[in-house]
Amino acid sequence: MNEDNALPFLPFTRPSIDEAAIADVTEVLRSGWLTSNGPKVKAFESALSEYFSGRPVRTFNSGTCTMEIGLRIAGIGPGDEVITTPNSWVATANVIIEVGATPVFADIDPRSHNIDMNQVAAAITPRTRAIIPVHMCGLPCDMDKLYSLAAKHSLRIVEDAAQAIGSTWRGKRIGAFGDLVSFSFQVNKNIMTGEGGCLVVNSESEAELTERYRIQGVSRRGLDEIDVDVLGGKYNMTEIAAALGLAQMRHLATFNARRLALAQHYFNCFGADFEAHYGAELPIVDFDQCNWHMFHLVLPDRISRAVFMQRMLDLKIGVGFHYAAIHLFTLYRKRGFKDGMFPVAERVCRQIVTLPLFPTMHNSDVERVVAAVKSILHS
Repeated sequence: MNEDNALPFLPFTRPSIDEAAIADVTEVLRSGWLTSNGPKVKAFESALSEYFSGRPVRTFNSGTCTMEIGLRIAGIGPGDEVITTPNSWVATANVIIEVGATPVFADIDPRSHNIDMNQVAAAITPRTRAIIPVHMCGLPCDMDKLYSLAAKHSLRIVEDAAQAIGSTWRGKRIGAFGDLVSFSFQVNKNIMTGEGGCLVVNSESEAELTERYRIQGVSRRGLDEIDVDVLGGKYNMTEIAAALGLAQMRHLATFNARRLALAQHYFNCFGADFEAHYGAELPIVDFDQCNWHMFHLVLPDRISRAVFMQRMLDLKIGVGFHYAAIHLFTLYRKRGFKDGMFPVAERVCRQIVTLPLFPTMHNSDVERVVAAVKSILHS
């Protein structure tokens, strides 16, 4: 038998769920209190607030609505411009349109793949009201430059920190400082609740407004007084998701430490001459601030991404790509965006692939992936 055929399929990500987490979820199911701001939700929010240095935190059913609500709290609406990156999941830009504002893109840095702050500065106009930066793969944006621009131009910041729980900037956790910070707990994140997210805000008054936005704009007094003063939605987190989130929080440090070790092993296995020899680009080496949510590889132009991905699948290794350039989707082309406007993002988004990285991987899995990558690029 061919040795490769005997190997199991290796996905690019897999959630880690222990028996204690399953027991916690079972307990919620037996309790009968499954939703509507129950004790698990409150406990999860309290744990997150403690993690983010005591800042107010509210949980939601996705890391998309958190950004939308962040924009609404910041007062962003029709007539306003919001600058963001074309290199992200499309939700990052969609929420700008959802609140009636205009998305403005700024190109990315060719190495970090984060938004280029010099390009952000050039994109600011009198209509600019906010910036949504993305901490790609958990690698923080240049927070000093970001918040310097915000202060200079009186802009709000809604950080898309979907991938960045546990990442730091100059020793401070992302989310423990700054303006409005949105995290995702979708199933492939460093901790997950199946689907879910949270928003870190600046004050109890913002937190109270956040609560109204997440359940139809409703506020209550006493046993039977109810009012609606803002247009909200149905965005609350369930007790089931919160129980899973609490269980995941117990392992966050361990998960991130293992991701770091796997990333280090990737670099060791690829070797110092990999980029020069194979023409591909590895991520920036940042073992101090990044949580290593994902490990990216930018392929050389001589091989198409689709061909590379198929050959990896033939070797029973799952890969992804994160992300396609937002401004080239039909929805955004209809708004006037076109090829060539953001050349760095277009090149990276055309050739980027995501290699397997999750806490239960073994070092031998990394070695298998690197050997496969080298064999495909060498052929």
